[in-house]
Amino acid sequence: MSLFNQGEKAYLMLANGQIFEGKSFGAKGTVFGEVVFSTAVVGFQETLTDPSNYGLIVTQTFPSVGNYGVNSEDNESDSTHLSGYVAREWCDAPSNFRMEGRIDDFLIKNNVVGICNIDTRCLTRVIREQGVMNGVITTEDVYSKKEELLEKVKAYEIKDAVKNVTCTEAHTYSCENAKYKVVLMDFGVKKSTIRSLTDNGCEVTVVPAYTTAETIKSMNPDGIMLSSGPGNPADNMDIVENLKEIQQLGIPMFGICLGHQLLALANGAETAKLKYGHRGANQPVIDLESGLTHVTSQNHGYEVLCDSIDPETAAISHVNANDKTCAGIRYKNINASTVQVSAAFSYDEFLAMMNKEVK
Repeated sequence: MSLFNQGEKAYLMLANGQIFEGKSFGAKGTVFGEVVFSTAVVGFQETLTDPSNYGLIVTQTFPSVGNYGVNSEDNESDSTHLSGYVAREWCDAPSNFRMEGRIDDFLIKNNVVGICNIDTRCLTRVIREQGVMNGVITTEDVYSKKEELLEKVKAYEIKDAVKNVTCTEAHTYSCENAKYKVVLMDFGVKKSTIRSLTDNGCEVTVVPAYTTAETIKSMNPDGIMLSSGPGNPADNMDIVENLKEIQQLGIPMFGICLGHQLLALANGAETAKLKYGHRGANQPVIDLESGLTHVTSQNHGYEVLCDSIDPETAAISHVNANDKTCAGIRYKNINASTVQVSAAFSYDEFLAMMNKEVK
């Protein structure tokens, strides 16, 4: 590891007034966002391009990022969506046979403002103890503008998250010998989700988040998947009302992450903000039916409240092993099931639901 991370000064200031001094990393400028942390050890490029990170300043808890560089294949979407990026240090001499460039150059190209050489362990502890809070990364002198910036930090809100990341028109991904036709509602879909479906014999048509039940019915799919995505699920009540109609089509439905939360809202449950969210590739989830614990990838800041789920209409199928929050629901009154995670078992369940109908 070189000492290249010794550049221009940069600052991260939290809504509580705490300031972290570091070095500029990626693009220069001033950005506001909600400061969160991810415990993932690898997958920094996927983090940078995950639509679920819209409006966030993401902190990597692993002390070094960029050691295997970046490439053109691992993006989860066609652009970056997060507001800013925080790392302890980055590798300026990466090595990997798939590498096409350095993470710093990737950030500059995509105009992502970052900061490195700060104590990310201290920052993570602050977020864990006090909860996620707004912040600002700037390459300007934060002290001379502290009160002005602090006012903007406190006023910052993530707005129209789904509207800003969803596609504008439908597009289809084919595969050889497709067995199922899937409509994938794009609330901020990741390319890996599409890839997992096509790898399992699904022809996937990605449609905008606001696609109506009538349009979906006319497409005659074998299944409907509700994708992951960013923001507060309760900010999308127009989508929730739409899902109430879509679920009455009787077509097998499967929701992941934000899709899980939105369908819960459509069936009378409630959601709430987690203190610091679940973000990382090592989140343990217990399947209540089998007793198995799955290690899953998660990236969300909200939960479906267990006590708000009507036992007459649905049952909790999975819980997070760490905090016992709801991680999955199986519905009794509609042909639907959802999970709060991205994992292989979730696709298996969706395929089984469609296979039952196709037969």
